Amino acid sequence: QVQLVESGGGLVQAGGSLRLSCASSGRTFSNYGVGWFRQAPGKEREFVGAISRRDSWNGETTYYKDSVKGRFTISRDNAKNMVYLQLNSLSPEDTAVYYCAAGPPFAAVAGRRSPNEYDYWGQGTQVTVSS
Repeated sequence: QVQLVESGGGLVQAGGSLRLSCASSGRTFSNYGVGWFRQAPGKEREFVGAISRRDSWNGETTYYKDSVKGRFTISRDNAKNMVYLQLNSLSPEDTAVYYCAAGPPFAAVAGRRSPNEYDYWGQGTQVTVSS
């Protein structure tokens, strides 16, 4: 069982930055690829990006929604059971509740962009970008 808790959201002006954190209580968090999603009011939950498990040859691989490439960066610290989402150059269109998601264990995250493909979810953290 994996429990996820997001933090780091808040109110920021357009052009600003935030770093979101996703903390896991699971001892085997390193076995999970982790996705980040967001949901704006009245809209469906959408994929933002994902980070794979660490591979001994290639390290981690990250994937991003086209509209956030170059602005958002996902990283992880397995020793701390943490995954991060750095948000830069924010715009009002980025306003949403941001969620991290994980699982199933050992599954690749490449191509997994639907919320239905992830087993465990945090409660979300609100990001509001003012113009």
